[in-house]
Amino acid sequence: MQSTLSCRLQDGAGSLHVGIIMDGNGRWAERRGLPRLRGHEAGVEAVRRVVEAAPHQGIATLTLYAFSSDNWRRPRIEVMALMALLRSYLTKEIDSLVRNDVRLTVIGRRDRLPDGIADAIGRAEAASAGGRSLHVRIAIDYSARDAILNAVARVESRNDLTREAFARLVTGERTLRDVDLIIRTSGEKRLSDFLLWESAYAELHFTDQMWPDFDAEDLAHALSSFRRRERRFGGLQPVTSELLSQPVPGL
Repeated sequence: MQSTLSCRLQDGAGSLHVGIIMDGNGRWAERRGLPRLRGHEAGVEAVRRVVEAAPHQGIATLTLYAFSSDNWRRPRIEVMALMALLRSYLTKEIDSLVRNDVRLTVIGRRDRLPDGIADAIGRAEAASAGGRSLHVRIAIDYSARDAILNAVARVESRNDLTREAFARLVTGERTLRDVDLIIRTSGEKRLSDFLLWESAYAELHFTDQMWPDFDAEDLAHALSSFRRRERRFGGLQPVTSELLSQPVPGL
């Protein structure tokens, strides 16, 4: 059962974009004398909890950092285990996501993934394309710097390029909202090449909680802290969501 804090947050329907750097699976397992794989398995359970809670806490888009392009440097046996978990998640969770009106997309490279995973991603994206209660974006073989470089490579020589047009090239989405809040678990305090363009004015929340222990109440506390902050976006007065949709006047 959710606490009073969670229930209060549910009252304010919103359209927040929250990114989570899901860190600490391996250390969670090692502290318990377990193989690192057990930590990653427990991390999948945390994903389920957060995806279930997110629409009730004012989140419309949830981007989860599952596997960075630099994670290929990890031991091969751990990488293959992570890919097996990804394959299992795509197969077993898609029916639940569709029932709960959740859209699933994957960002990052697909050409280096093991055979069959890119096809599984495509099937999951197609099956859930009509989801409206929550958009879950999973970052796999993802690098924000590479995403920006790829966008630059696609830009023809033009003088009328806008931030909005470039953002569409970076994100692959026509109407994706900028990130409002980045959460990182396990006590680390860095972005690790995650959503660098989209997070220009994102608020940051760091918690010592390991990802496998992260739950709806931890998400509620992060959002409660976020909602107490005044977001000025370079101005002097706090900016409301209504003002965010208005164009910035030319100087």
